[in-house]
Amino acid sequence: MTDFQSLQRQFAGHVRDPERVPPPADIQDRRMAVYRELAFNNVAGLLAANFPVLRSRHDPAGWQALVRDWYRGHRARTPLFPALGGEFVTWLQQVGAVPDWQVELAHYEWMATVAANARADLDGIRHDPDGDLIDGRPLLSPLVWPLRYRHAVQRLRAGEHPDADAGAGIEQPTFLVIVRDRQDRVGFLAANALTLALVERLHRSQGRLSGRELLAGLASDTGIDHDRMLSAGRDMFGQLRQRHIILGTLPDPL
Repeated sequence: MTDFQSLQRQFAGHVRDPERVPPPADIQDRRMAVYRELAFNNVAGLLAANFPVLRSRHDPAGWQALVRDWYRGHRARTPLFPALGGEFVTWLQQVGAVPDWQVELAHYEWMATVAANARADLDGIRHDPDGDLIDGRPLLSPLVWPLRYRHAVQRLRAGEHPDADAGAGIEQPTFLVIVRDRQDRVGFLAANALTLALVERLHRSQGRLSGRELLAGLASDTGIDHDRMLSAGRDMFGQLRQRHIILGTLPDPL
């Protein structure tokens, strides 16, 4: 390692962890302070923007300490600054730094960011928006993410008093579908277990199965009578199309 590389490592190490790593020699502390504050504040600001509800669940000192712990020891795997939020979520899942419901909240907030930034040209996908979703082959939008949580994270809002968290730690199976619609608006559908299972089947089938076949498979797996499932399925398909979760049906193969 060259002297310059050694200097770079010590410089970066001090910026990340000034309490444990001394600064390079012959650099005034007031100059190092500029780099320390600029680097940390950039990262802290990014995470605060990605996770506003999670941020509001901590007092300023607690949030700074949480971000500092991650910033100090994490080695980024992405060169893309906007993608760091995903690595922050993975870190929360691994280290147990916050309660489970806050880990799920962070993941939910991050998925909204993923949906907002995803690239997909819905207008370029061949489909019939008014097609028969039972006998045709329903087409799931590529801008859809089915999610399962143990806590109702979608009910929490930024700026609420911490007392609003009184029930946050109570387990309540939660099924959500995050979607970006044709107007590029990100929203979510609070689903039940059956609707989420249908969305997951749509994702796996990739348009290979008709709606009738999808519902028959779901009926067999759940033990629900096929006629009842078909009736419920018509309503589910209609709701999913209305929310732009299903785009329509695929054209018949040539």
